This record gives sequence, C-alpha cells and structure tokens, in this order.
Amino acid sequence: MNTHALKIQTQTFTLHPSGVLFWQEKSMLLISDVHLGKVSHFRKFGAAVPQKAVQKNFDLMNEAIDFFKPLHLIFMGDLFHSAVNKEWQLFEKWTTKVEANIILVVGNHDVISPVTYEDLGIKVVSEIQMEGFLLTHHPEERDGFFNFCGHVHPSIRMVGLGRQSARLRCFFKLKNQLLLPAFGEFTGSHTLEPVEGSEVFALLGDTILPVPIKEKKRKGRYSK
Repeated sequence: MNTHALKIQTQTFTLHPSGVLFWQEKSMLLISDVHLGKVSHFRKFGAAVPQKAVQKNFDLMNEAIDFFKPLHLIFMGDLFHSAVNKEWQLFEKWTTKVEANIILVVGNHDVISPVTYEDLGIKVVSEIQMEGFLLTHHPEERDGFFNFCGHVHPSIRMVGLGRQSARLRCFFKLKNQLLLPAFGEFTGSHTLEPVEGSEVFALLGDTILPVPIKEKKRKGRYSK
C-alpha cells in the first residue's frame, strides 16, 4: 500500500489510495461522499448493479480504519444517498463495531434526520473549524482557513503514450483548499483541469500517484 504525506500549515495529512485523508496530529480520518444506499436505490428501480457492491463500501471503510486506527471518523457529507433503505440496517450494525468517535458534516444528499444519526451516537454538524482548517461538504473560500471538502467528486484524465486515456479519481489541491475524491462505489466523478498552483494526486489501484502538471492552465474554477 502506497500512501502520500502532505504538510499543510505545520500539520501532516496522509493521502490513502482508497480516497480517505488522515490528519495525523488529530488522529482524524476524513471520508467524503460515500453515498451509502445508492446501490440499493438503483437496484430498487431495476438497475443491474451487483448486490456485492453494497458490502464493498463497508469493506473499504474497514480497511481504511484498520490501517490508520483513528480516534475520530469524519464523514464529509453525502454519507447516505437517499432515505432510509436496507443499507441503513447494515450501517447501523457497522457503527456498533467502530470504536472511533463519528461525526457527519452534512451534505446535500443527507436527507435523513439528524436525530436518526444521533440515535447511533453520531454527531451531525454543518462544518468543523479547527487549527485554521475548515471542514465542509461543499467547497468554501473563507479568509484565514484552509478548506477540506468533498461534493465535486474530482477526477483527472490521464493520457498515455499511445493516446489512450483513463479517468482516475483524485485529490485535487489548490492554494487554500483540498478536494477529496468520492469514496463510494457508483458515485461517478467530475473531471477537473489542473490550474495554476494546483497539485493533483490520482488514485491508481493501491497507489497514490502525484500527477506532473506540464502545462499550466489559466486559473479558473470548477463547477458541479
């Protein structure tokens, strides 16, 4: 397993190939856009999505938790894709085995009542401010803060020597912001173009791949 460490404002963050981010000094694991319930939602309406995809999200989360052993687990929004369905029961059982303190930074797909989460011991908040860092679901620009966020589902298009291309999920870093990749299966992604001053870290199997940015694009913004 190949990880990649980043130093941001004296703090150390580890990028993991699954798409999670670990804040070492705070023993805090950040996971964005899991979209639990999406597979069951698709299957309900006849989509040919394999049932085993439901369990894969939980397996991947377990692997990341076992790797870092965090004291705090922060879901960066869009934890559950829809209203309560069969996957919620699996999530309930899963939380009983997680020793970390769980917090949900609410996202636009989080329509389940905060009371339902709080019954599981999960705290629901709109954002987290800590040590000059701002943790949100949607990208935010706020003076004096470095922003960690999700929502965009960033990916980058990689082109090989034979002009073949592949789109890979990625961590997308700007001067004062880091976009986390979507964690969940079947979430889709949004291809971003590197801009001036950006850094891109692609997820390739069990490796974090820093992407050389040969051509500097005119500085712009993303949308989703």
